[in-house]
Amino acid sequence: MLKALLEPFQYPRKEEALAVATGSPSAAKSKLKARNWSNTLRRIWDYLAHSRAKLTLVLIMVILTSGLALLGPFLIGRILDIHIIARDSSGLSFMLIGLMAVFILHSATSYLQNIWMIGIAQRTVYEMRTDLFRHLHRLPISFFDIRRHGELMSRVTNDMENVSSTLNTSFIQLVSSILALGGTLGVMLWLSPLLTLLTMLVIPMMVFGMKWITKRTNRLFKEQQRNVGEMNGYIEETISGQRIVKTFSLERRVISEFNEKNERLRNSAFWAQTFSGYIPKLMNSLNNLSFAIIAGIGAIMAIHDMITIGVIVIFVEYSRQFTRPLNDLANQLNTFLSAIAGAERVFDILDEEEEKKDIAGAIDLQTVRGEVSFTDVSFSYEKDGGDQTLIDVSFTVSPGETIAFVGPTGAGKTTVINLLSRFYDADRGQIKIDGHDITSIGRESLRRRMAFVLQESFLFQGTILENIRYGRLEATFDEVEEAAKQANAHDFIMKLPDQYQTVLKQEGSGISQGQKQLLSIARAILANPSILILDEATSSIDTITEIHIQEALQRLMQGRTSFVIAHRLNTIRNVDQIIVLREGRMVEQGSHSQLLEAKGYYYELSHSQDLLDLEVH
Repeated sequence: MLKALLEPFQYPRKEEALAVATGSPSAAKSKLKARNWSNTLRRIWDYLAHSRAKLTLVLIMVILTSGLALLGPFLIGRILDIHIIARDSSGLSFMLIGLMAVFILHSATSYLQNIWMIGIAQRTVYEMRTDLFRHLHRLPISFFDIRRHGELMSRVTNDMENVSSTLNTSFIQLVSSILALGGTLGVMLWLSPLLTLLTMLVIPMMVFGMKWITKRTNRLFKEQQRNVGEMNGYIEETISGQRIVKTFSLERRVISEFNEKNERLRNSAFWAQTFSGYIPKLMNSLNNLSFAIIAGIGAIMAIHDMITIGVIVIFVEYSRQFTRPLNDLANQLNTFLSAIAGAERVFDILDEEEEKKDIAGAIDLQTVRGEVSFTDVSFSYEKDGGDQTLIDVSFTVSPGETIAFVGPTGAGKTTVINLLSRFYDADRGQIKIDGHDITSIGRESLRRRMAFVLQESFLFQGTILENIRYGRLEATFDEVEEAAKQANAHDFIMKLPDQYQTVLKQEGSGISQGQKQLLSIARAILANPSILILDEATSSIDTITEIHIQEALQRLMQGRTSFVIAHRLNTIRNVDQIIVLREGRMVEQGSHSQLLEAKGYYYELSHSQDLLDLEVH
């Protein structure tokens, strides 16, 4: 009911309109609605448990600040009546000192409530953010596979910032506005119920005027938001596709389409800003009308000794304060409820089930020979009866052997690797390493014996030394350098300005794809794994770099059990086994020459086109 009453006073601002279209934190504020705000409030209150004593002090300061804000105009009115009009200076100095003390205390309590609340808010958000980040790293890979990373980032950043800013300022402003509104109205009624009633005559006009304006601005701002979003998306698309634009000489057409979108944005923004500009004019006009009513009616009442001149001054000041809490309350209530919705989105992630814990007494592998077996393994990503990705897959790999998986997209090659590394657990069947069922092995212990060189090599923002050392954090510089030499990465590193201290930008931008791949191989060499997972990434690399990568991979694979997701035929000619997958089933198994002689599905694949064209992860 309170929100419905205050809704006309809450209007969209330019910053909020642009924020929605550009995806900034304000966008979340305008879009989110909490499903169970009472439960979310309870959980936020639990996080505030460590600061409840200080929060009580903040509330006391807010009450004092609101009371002092009301006391100031009241004292001014009393000084006017008792001393100025009556021309009586006795006690005036005391009243002036009191008035000065009120303003000083008002500043002091405002400062204390703000600084304390910021401390409470930041500690609370710190703990929530810490719990969220810790929990994200305890979630299974399946959680990330079915969610957009940008949306998860929004919860960690935008939603948390929404909660932070609301706790920092909106909480105090919300409470202050309620106290100011109630206190102002109460004192006005105590001084003069009739003049209060006359002052309130502008409220219906204010509500009607605000509704008339916001009815139009809401539609216009939505249109502006849509146009901003379309234009931003078009700009991003054309900048990303500059090579295509220039290749087909479409610059004029792109500029023309941009001009059309820009013109639509200009028109919608003009009318949105024009109508929203009426709001301060309306508020000023109604405030002036309120002043006129107070001055006119108040003068008549003063002539008839119904009120004093001081009371009129108090009413003028209070009427000025009366509309401000309405605006603040409406906007802060909306922000507060949006922050609750943002917190709810954070708690949704915290409520996600963590990756299953290792069984009691899980094995900690000290050494791994590298014998791997799959026995009648079946698996489906959809646990509600969806299609199976793997069906009764069985094979055995001896220590030190290299096995390659080939087949079209969706055949199940990556799924085999996901099951082997326990990113997922098989629905049926058994997977063993050195005779141990992998479900009896601790996940950390299992993955510590593995290394991955993926198709898309991922590097962190940091130095080259730090990125290679990610394979084994305690490694010395000499060990890192030796790994880089074995990976054929040392030569290009030494040509960089800062060599091993060269700082890579996000995702390794600043060096070539082939160089990133060499660093990934160096990282894997440093990890010294027993089992190696290779998802080759030589398809878009020049011939010289590819030779360096192949040499590095041969060194890395030597003496290790290696699993290769094959993309190119020339990378698997010499592997020990090739397993051909089709629609989740093993259809062939053997060496390259054996499978060619059999003239089965592998023979068809190898003669139809390069395996690269058949496979994109």
